[in-house]
Amino acid sequence: MNEAARSARDPGLQPERTRLAWRRTTLASTVAAVLAAKAALHGGVSVVGLVAGALCCGLWLAFLLLAHHRIHALSVTASPAALTPRHATAAVLCAVATAVCAAALVVV
Repeated sequence: MNEAARSARDPGLQPERTRLAWRRTTLASTVAAVLAAKAALHGGVSVVGLVAGALCCGLWLAFLLLAHHRIHALSVTASPAALTPRHATAAVLCAVATAVCAAALVVV
């Protein structure tokens, strides 16, 4: 493919699919945070449960902020910039830390 063809690339529906994927992931994260809060309060209140539940909610807020910025960046232009490694790493760390908190809530 020559340079002119690359610069005139039509992204098609890829930005829309990516926006929808971020929205689905945000919805799944919301459900996980609600279930974490429910698990933290189920069977009585404990310090570990409250800390893990609060941490899950904080991680959910951080992921929500990251997702909102990415969804906004995808909707502003027809040819959005690539996701920066810093934002990708933050999103992955939020997901992994939420999974660790969820595991802690299940064990406790």
